[in-house]
Amino acid sequence: MKISIIGYGKMGRTIHEVAKEMGIDVSSIIDPTDPNATHSSITKEAMENVDVVIDFSSPKAVLSNVEKVASFKRNIVMGTTGWYENLNYVKEVVQKNDIGFIYSPNFSIGVNIFFNIVERAAELVNNYQWYDAYVYEAHHNQKLDSPSGTAKQLGQIILSKIQRKKKMLFGSIDRKIEPDELHITSVRAGYITGIHIVGFDSEFDNIELKHEAKNRKGFAIGALIAARWIKDKRGFYSFSEIFRDLL
Repeated sequence: MKISIIGYGKMGRTIHEVAKEMGIDVSSIIDPTDPNATHSSITKEAMENVDVVIDFSSPKAVLSNVEKVASFKRNIVMGTTGWYENLNYVKEVVQKNDIGFIYSPNFSIGVNIFFNIVERAAELVNNYQWYDAYVYEAHHNQKLDSPSGTAKQLGQIILSKIQRKKKMLFGSIDRKIEPDELHITSVRAGYITGIHIVGFDSEFDNIELKHEAKNRKGFAIGALIAARWIKDKRGFYSFSEIFRDLL
Protein backbone atom coordinates (compact mmCIF):
# COMPACT_ATOMS: atom_id res chain seq x y z
CA MET A 1 0.00 0.00 0.00
CA LYS A 2 1.15 3.52 -0.83
CA ILE A 3 0.00 6.55 1.14
CA SER A 4 0.23 10.31 1.06
CA ILE A 5 0.42 12.30 4.29
CA ILE A 6 -1.23 15.73 4.42
CA GLY A 7 0.08 17.82 7.30
CA TYR A 8 3.63 17.17 8.46
CA GLY A 9 3.39 18.27 12.06
CA LYS A 10 4.04 16.00 15.03
CA MET A 11 1.29 13.59 14.05
CA GLY A 12 2.27 13.51 10.39
CA ARG A 13 5.89 12.75 11.25
CA THR A 14 4.83 9.96 13.60
CA ILE A 15 2.68 8.41 10.87
CA HIS A 16 5.69 8.54 8.54
CA GLU A 17 7.89 6.73 11.08
CA VAL A 18 5.29 4.06 11.90
CA ALA A 19 4.48 3.50 8.21
CA LYS A 20 8.10 2.49 7.67
CA GLU A 21 7.85 0.01 10.55
CA MET A 22 4.66 -1.46 9.05
CA GLY A 23 6.09 -1.75 5.54
CA ILE A 24 3.83 0.94 4.09
CA ASP A 25 5.28 3.21 1.40
CA VAL A 26 4.91 6.98 1.81
CA SER A 27 4.68 8.28 -1.76
CA SER A 28 4.27 11.95 -0.90
CA ILE A 29 4.19 14.37 2.03
CA ILE A 30 2.08 17.49 1.55
CA ASP A 31 2.60 20.55 3.72
CA PRO A 32 2.66 24.23 2.68
CA THR A 33 5.40 25.25 5.14
CA ASP A 34 7.52 22.25 6.17
CA PRO A 35 10.81 22.03 4.20
CA ASN A 36 10.79 18.23 4.56
CA ALA A 37 7.53 17.89 2.63
CA THR A 38 7.72 16.59 -0.93
CA HIS A 39 4.91 18.89 -2.08
CA SER A 40 3.43 22.15 -0.82
CA SER A 41 -0.08 21.46 -2.15
CA ILE A 42 -2.36 18.69 -3.37
CA THR A 43 -1.48 18.18 -7.04
CA LYS A 44 -1.76 15.45 -9.64
CA GLU A 45 1.93 14.71 -9.15
CA ALA A 46 1.51 14.44 -5.35
CA MET A 47 -1.36 11.97 -5.82
CA GLU A 48 0.47 9.76 -8.33
CA ASN A 49 0.73 6.10 -7.24
CA VAL A 50 -1.16 6.88 -3.99
CA ASP A 51 -3.77 4.43 -2.67
CA VAL A 52 -4.89 6.31 0.44
CA VAL A 53 -4.38 9.85 1.74
CA ILE A 54 -4.03 10.38 5.50
CA ASP A 55 -4.92 13.91 6.63
CA PHE A 56 -3.75 15.34 9.95
CA SER A 57 -3.65 18.99 8.90
CA SER A 58 -5.92 21.73 10.28
CA PRO A 59 -9.71 22.14 10.59
CA LYS A 60 -9.72 25.12 8.21
CA ALA A 61 -8.08 23.06 5.46
CA VAL A 62 -10.30 19.97 5.67
CA LEU A 63 -13.02 20.91 3.17
CA SER A 64 -10.56 22.08 0.54
CA ASN A 65 -8.35 19.03 1.08
CA VAL A 66 -11.28 16.61 0.73
CA GLU A 67 -12.49 18.31 -2.46
CA LYS A 68 -9.04 18.19 -4.06
CA VAL A 69 -8.18 14.63 -3.02
CA ALA A 70 -11.63 13.37 -4.06
CA SER A 71 -11.20 14.97 -7.50
CA PHE A 72 -8.19 12.64 -7.98
CA LYS A 73 -10.31 9.65 -6.85
CA ARG A 74 -8.10 8.81 -3.87
CA ASN A 75 -9.45 7.32 -0.65
CA ILE A 76 -9.07 9.31 2.56
CA VAL A 77 -8.36 8.70 6.24
CA MET A 78 -9.33 11.93 8.04
CA GLY A 79 -7.68 12.35 11.42
CA THR A 80 -8.15 16.12 11.64
CA THR A 81 -10.98 17.22 13.95
CA GLY A 82 -12.94 20.45 14.36
CA TRP A 83 -14.89 20.21 11.06
CA TYR A 84 -17.83 17.98 12.00
CA GLU A 85 -20.42 20.73 11.47
CA ASN A 86 -19.68 20.13 7.76
CA LEU A 87 -20.04 16.35 7.99
CA ASN A 88 -22.98 16.17 5.58
CA TYR A 89 -21.17 18.25 2.96
CA VAL A 90 -18.07 16.05 3.14
CA LYS A 91 -20.27 12.97 2.84
CA GLU A 92 -21.80 14.45 -0.34
CA VAL A 93 -18.33 15.05 -1.82
CA VAL A 94 -17.31 11.47 -1.01
CA GLN A 95 -20.45 10.00 -2.57
CA LYS A 96 -20.28 12.25 -5.64
CA ASN A 97 -16.70 11.17 -6.39
CA ASP A 98 -17.28 7.51 -5.44
CA ILE A 99 -14.32 7.22 -3.09
CA GLY A 100 -13.73 5.66 0.33
CA PHE A 101 -13.56 7.90 3.40
CA ILE A 102 -13.05 7.06 7.06
CA TYR A 103 -12.87 9.56 9.90
CA SER A 104 -12.53 9.58 13.66
CA PRO A 105 -11.99 12.07 16.46
CA ASN A 106 -9.32 9.64 17.62
CA PHE A 107 -7.75 6.72 15.73
CA SER A 108 -5.93 5.39 18.80
CA ILE A 109 -6.63 1.69 19.33
CA GLY A 110 -6.66 2.28 23.08
CA VAL A 111 -9.12 5.15 22.84
CA ASN A 112 -11.50 3.08 20.74
CA ILE A 113 -11.33 0.31 23.35
CA PHE A 114 -12.02 3.08 25.88
CA PHE A 115 -15.09 4.17 23.88
CA ASN A 116 -16.47 0.64 24.18
CA ILE A 117 -15.75 0.50 27.92
CA VAL A 118 -17.46 3.86 28.49
CA GLU A 119 -20.45 2.75 26.44
CA ARG A 120 -20.94 -0.33 28.63
CA ALA A 121 -20.40 1.66 31.83
CA ALA A 122 -22.98 4.26 30.73
CA GLU A 123 -25.49 1.50 30.01
CA LEU A 124 -25.08 0.27 33.58
CA VAL A 125 -25.24 3.77 35.11
CA ASN A 126 -28.47 4.43 33.20
CA ASN A 127 -30.17 2.00 35.59
CA TYR A 128 -29.09 3.85 38.75
CA GLN A 129 -30.41 7.40 39.05
CA TRP A 130 -28.05 8.31 41.92
CA TYR A 131 -25.12 8.79 39.51
CA ASP A 132 -24.25 11.94 37.61
CA ALA A 133 -21.77 11.86 34.72
CA TYR A 134 -18.95 14.18 33.64
CA VAL A 135 -16.11 14.33 31.10
CA TYR A 136 -12.72 15.96 31.59
CA GLU A 137 -9.90 16.21 29.04
CA ALA A 138 -6.40 17.75 28.88
CA HIS A 139 -4.02 18.34 25.97
CA HIS A 140 -0.87 20.24 25.05
CA ASN A 141 -1.02 23.99 24.56
CA GLN A 142 -0.69 23.75 20.75
CA LYS A 143 -3.95 21.87 20.19
CA LEU A 144 -6.27 23.88 17.95
CA ASP A 145 -9.71 22.75 19.13
CA SER A 146 -11.37 22.63 22.54
CA PRO A 147 -12.96 20.46 23.72
CA SER A 148 -11.27 17.65 21.86
CA GLY A 149 -13.17 15.64 19.30
CA THR A 150 -12.60 12.62 21.52
CA ALA A 151 -14.28 14.35 24.47
CA LYS A 152 -17.27 15.19 22.29
CA GLN A 153 -17.47 11.57 21.14
CA LEU A 154 -17.41 10.43 24.77
CA GLY A 155 -20.21 12.91 25.46
CA GLN A 156 -22.26 11.51 22.59
CA ILE A 157 -21.80 7.98 23.93
CA ILE A 158 -23.03 9.05 27.37
CA LEU A 159 -26.04 10.90 25.93
CA SER A 160 -26.94 7.87 23.84
CA LYS A 161 -26.85 5.47 26.81
CA ILE A 162 -27.96 7.52 29.84
CA GLN A 163 -31.54 8.54 29.19
CA ARG A 164 -31.60 11.34 31.78
CA LYS A 165 -28.79 13.19 29.97
CA LYS A 166 -29.98 15.24 26.98
CA LYS A 167 -27.30 17.83 26.11
CA MET A 168 -23.65 18.72 26.52
CA LEU A 169 -22.15 21.85 28.07
CA PHE A 170 -18.63 22.99 27.18
CA GLY A 171 -16.26 25.27 29.07
CA SER A 172 -17.10 27.37 32.13
CA ILE A 173 -20.64 27.98 33.32
CA ASP A 174 -21.96 30.63 35.74
CA ARG A 175 -25.11 28.87 36.89
CA LYS A 176 -26.29 25.63 38.42
CA ILE A 177 -26.04 22.69 36.06
CA GLU A 178 -29.36 21.08 35.13
CA PRO A 179 -29.94 17.34 35.71
CA ASP A 180 -30.21 16.65 31.97
CA GLU A 181 -26.90 18.38 31.16
CA LEU A 182 -23.48 16.76 30.78
CA HIS A 183 -20.55 19.04 31.58
CA ILE A 184 -17.39 18.57 29.50
CA THR A 185 -14.31 20.53 30.58
CA SER A 186 -10.90 21.09 28.99
CA VAL A 187 -7.38 22.09 29.97
CA ARG A 188 -4.62 23.20 27.57
CA ALA A 189 -1.10 23.25 29.00
CA GLY A 190 2.47 22.20 28.33
CA TYR A 191 3.11 19.00 26.40
CA ILE A 192 0.20 16.76 27.48
CA THR A 193 -0.32 14.21 24.69
CA GLY A 194 -3.90 13.52 25.72
CA ILE A 195 -5.87 12.63 28.85
CA HIS A 196 -9.57 11.78 28.88
CA ILE A 197 -11.54 11.00 32.04
CA VAL A 198 -15.17 9.94 32.28
CA GLY A 199 -16.66 9.98 35.76
CA PHE A 200 -19.86 8.84 37.42
CA ASP A 201 -20.41 10.50 40.77
CA SER A 202 -22.93 9.90 43.53
CA GLU A 203 -23.29 11.06 47.14
CA PHE A 204 -21.78 7.80 48.32
CA ASP A 205 -18.97 7.03 45.83
CA ASN A 206 -17.22 7.99 42.60
CA ILE A 207 -16.27 5.91 39.57
CA GLU A 208 -13.64 7.20 37.12
CA LEU A 209 -12.47 5.73 33.83
CA LYS A 210 -9.29 7.18 32.36
CA HIS A 211 -7.34 6.97 29.12
CA GLU A 212 -3.93 8.64 28.94
CA ALA A 213 -1.87 8.65 25.76
CA LYS A 214 1.86 8.13 26.36
CA ASN A 215 2.84 9.18 22.83
CA ARG A 216 1.40 9.54 19.33
CA LYS A 217 2.33 6.06 18.10
CA GLY A 218 -1.03 4.53 19.06
CA PHE A 219 -2.84 7.16 16.99
CA ALA A 220 -0.57 6.49 14.01
CA ILE A 221 -1.03 2.72 14.15
CA GLY A 222 -4.81 3.13 14.21
CA ALA A 223 -4.77 5.55 11.26
CA LEU A 224 -2.61 3.17 9.22
CA ILE A 225 -4.85 0.20 10.08
CA ALA A 226 -7.79 2.33 8.92
CA ALA A 227 -5.93 3.11 5.69
CA ARG A 228 -5.43 -0.58 4.98
CA TRP A 229 -9.14 -1.22 5.67
CA ILE A 230 -10.42 1.57 3.41
CA LYS A 231 -7.89 1.00 0.58
CA ASP A 232 -10.20 -0.85 -1.83
CA LYS A 233 -13.54 0.27 -0.44
CA ARG A 234 -16.07 2.94 -1.33
CA GLY A 235 -18.34 4.78 1.07
CA PHE A 236 -18.35 6.99 4.14
CA TYR A 237 -17.41 5.44 7.50
CA SER A 238 -16.52 6.36 11.05
CA PHE A 239 -13.69 4.37 12.64
CA SER A 240 -15.83 3.56 15.68
CA GLU A 241 -18.45 1.77 13.59
CA ILE A 242 -15.92 -0.57 11.96
CA PHE A 243 -13.60 -0.92 14.96
CA ARG A 244 -15.11 -4.17 16.21
CA ASP A 245 -14.77 -5.64 12.71
CA LEU A 246 -11.05 -4.87 12.85
CA LEU A 247 -10.76 -6.80 16.10
